[in-house]
Amino acid sequence: MKKLLELITEEFEKAFEQCGYDAKLGKVGISNRPDLCQYQCNGAMAGAKLYHKAPIMIAQDVVAVVSEHTMFQSVEAVNPGFININLNSEFVADYLNQMKHEEKFGICNSHPETVIVDYGGANVAKPLHIGHLRSAVIGESVKRITKYMGNQVIGDVHLGDWGLQMGLIITELQERKPELPYFDESFQGDYPSEAPFTISELEEIYPCASKKSKEDEAFKERAHQATLKLQSGYAPYHALWQHIMNISKEDLKKNYDHLNVEFDLWKGESDAQPYIPGLIQDLTDKGLAYESQGALVVDIAEESDNKELPPCIVRKSDGAALYATSDIATLIEREQDFHPDKYVYLADKRQDLHYTQFFRVAKKAGIVKPETDLIFIGFGTMNGKDGKPFKTREGGVMRLENLIAQINEAVYEKIMENRSVSEEEARKTAEIVGLAALKYGDLSNQASKDYIFDIDRFTSFEGNTGPYILYTIVRIKSIIEKYKAEGGEISNLSVLGTENAEQLQLMLEIAKVNEVIENAAEELAPHKICSYVYDLANAFNRFYHGTKILTEEDEAKKKGYIALICMAKTVLETGIELLGFEAPDRM
Repeated sequence: MKKLLELITEEFEKAFEQCGYDAKLGKVGISNRPDLCQYQCNGAMAGAKLYHKAPIMIAQDVVAVVSEHTMFQSVEAVNPGFININLNSEFVADYLNQMKHEEKFGICNSHPETVIVDYGGANVAKPLHIGHLRSAVIGESVKRITKYMGNQVIGDVHLGDWGLQMGLIITELQERKPELPYFDESFQGDYPSEAPFTISELEEIYPCASKKSKEDEAFKERAHQATLKLQSGYAPYHALWQHIMNISKEDLKKNYDHLNVEFDLWKGESDAQPYIPGLIQDLTDKGLAYESQGALVVDIAEESDNKELPPCIVRKSDGAALYATSDIATLIEREQDFHPDKYVYLADKRQDLHYTQFFRVAKKAGIVKPETDLIFIGFGTMNGKDGKPFKTREGGVMRLENLIAQINEAVYEKIMENRSVSEEEARKTAEIVGLAALKYGDLSNQASKDYIFDIDRFTSFEGNTGPYILYTIVRIKSIIEKYKAEGGEISNLSVLGTENAEQLQLMLEIAKVNEVIENAAEELAPHKICSYVYDLANAFNRFYHGTKILTEEDEAKKKGYIALICMAKTVLETGIELLGFEAPDRM
């Protein structure tokens, strides 16, 4: 199904061509002066230079042709050569009725791709903190939007599970519980199936060990040796590592569930390790890797670079691999398993150099095809009201579950202020609305931008917030339920043309949905979905306040209203589903 703008542009392209001008001049866009018109065409302005003719004369020629089409309510040439366009509401109604019966609002992807989205990045043995929020929230939305477009999308958590932190944990555990069989070199039996620690103990062990390693060189060296033994396949430490992984994954899944974030793969850096020796050999054989100050590096600089880029280190002087090595090796595994057309990585924008380096190495080495897209979405920082990275009152990094609890409590208090519902229902609703507040507050900002985390603003039921969007959906649900309770049937209803300005504006806003989703998918930009659902919610609420929907005496009109708001509800619910949250039945 063609988008509304495409249909309008087609008519203007034909008109320009019919008048003897280049069809490309017929491009139409949404008006930047909605008080004057709905759409506008500025092609006559560009045509003036090409044809040495006053732009108003070109515009008048085109208007004379195109105004005969029943699609338009009015088409007007205005000085110095703009063309103002208003659509016939009957045409818009027909378009919506057709869209209603199309799958995914008529969106069609003729070239579906296999896409891997890498958007977790949490380290095991540590709780999720607010630094993990943006990657999870933006990544989940990017995954959903990309999947909605008909692509095969694979989301990978890609855990940090193979570095020095493992050696630190093992060494600290040995000091605390030396009697465990993992530290008895003479032990011959099977290692216990139950972990010798809880998640709470594990979360306390790591920071303690990390602090100790900064103060005690001997401890740090023992941790380093433990890491090497683990990575060399030492069975007792591998058994401990497996316990760490099992307990950590269970806790991480619980926390990601609270964010409504799901991964198809729970892979980690450890999964890439078997591919590293072959990778190093391949880079060496191809003459791409060479020694520099004892390390093995690959040059990535290109003539088109506007700044100096250092080589990518793929092996340190002590023989250890780095994050870049692990990430490149992970590409080898993913190419082998999935043959993706596109990769999307999400991480703090300060890691831009890292991604530039390993993307270029992967292309130079032929690990991915030249046409494979490697995309890095670098996100900004979530800051407090002081403009600095968000912290707890004590100045530490806040656990993500505590942040979610704060949001939910703020929403709960607002619900109880204005509603006489049970505490149990209020708590359940607060969890749904709280998640919307948190996710929308993040996603409504362009990913690369820093933003201020303002719990009062994010949980407000007014303004550009998640709760406002949900409240609008709940309001529409309530109207529809009342209509059904009065004996109304909502199936097979059709949107009707109108002279009501607020109704027509709502119709036009709904009609944009296929274009907005396609654009958001192309640019991997969830904030565009946020902007759209906010505009649509505003358009609905203006219509709602200016129209007597359920008390309309003309039955045909009333049915047309109900058909329209059912569409608005469907589009809004689709929008928030792509953003990663849902609406309650009432608020």
